Amino acid sequence: MTSGVTAESPVGRPVQALGLVVRRGVDASATLKRVREAVERHGISVLVEEHSLESYPGSAESLGECEAVDAVLALGGDGTFLRAARKVMGKGVPLLGVNLGYLGFLTSGGEAELETFLTRLAMGEYRTEQRFTLRAELLDGDEPTAGPFTALNDAVIHTDGIARIARLNLQVGRPGEEEDIGGFSGDGLVVATPTGSTAYSLSAGGPIVVPSMQCLLVTAICPHTLTVRPLIVPADSHVVIHSAEAHPDLVLTVDGQVAAPLTELGGVRVSRGDTVVHLVRFLDSSFFRTLRRKLRWAARPGEDPDS
Repeated sequence: MTSGVTAESPVGRPVQALGLVVRRGVDASATLKRVREAVERHGISVLVEEHSLESYPGSAESLGECEAVDAVLALGGDGTFLRAARKVMGKGVPLLGVNLGYLGFLTSGGEAELETFLTRLAMGEYRTEQRFTLRAELLDGDEPTAGPFTALNDAVIHTDGIARIARLNLQVGRPGEEEDIGGFSGDGLVVATPTGSTAYSLSAGGPIVVPSMQCLLVTAICPHTLTVRPLIVPADSHVVIHSAEAHPDLVLTVDGQVAAPLTELGGVRVSRGDTVVHLVRFLDSSFFRTLRRKLRWAARPGEDPDS
């Protein structure tokens, strides 16, 4: 089993074939033109996700299953990044994000840095980090009924449709040794990786966790009691959530990309996944610098977080 974050090598492999995943619903023609000009200068071939293939202003083939590329570039926000992550999971293909959206915490920078990033990829001037994933499956009693679903950020059990509190029972422990933690009422529950600690879990009051930590986060969404606080549990734990009463509108959402309804008295089991995602990281980047730049975390008065 690989660790949560590992610098595989101080210098990556020069990229000769690049995959592109582009944010849907926006006009990215100007950005794609800049990509084309940069990759042509460096002699990099391009493969584009099917829905953006016609909008690419140069010669390109379909990205397919990412089997013919040395790296994938996600152009968009965190949603686009997570969609791209689903394509490269378990394939050893490094993933780089350039933000065309709003926050873009998972991305490495914005459009102003695009040409610099592409030059560094072409020269192999980057390292890769491995981030572990989650495995989630729907349950009927203790028996799996759907899945497994794989997430880089989080698996979320939440109510759908009309606003209605859900009563959930929680168990945590090593496989076969899950302990009954208790129950609570609220809007749902987030189980997150350290990578996902800055996403939905953070919005629900969870802690920020350095990605190298080997743990899972369990964060209740709007619990109807102040005594239910976020939990950090070992990464080899199973987190099992069951509905305490018949509820027709509970849904499992994985990375905001895939949704599956629970049965009225069904449940979800979440554990560490078997696959990893390789993220491109440049030598001058760090997790805490990203926190300061994008979340303004611990910025001192008068300090420029971008410096």
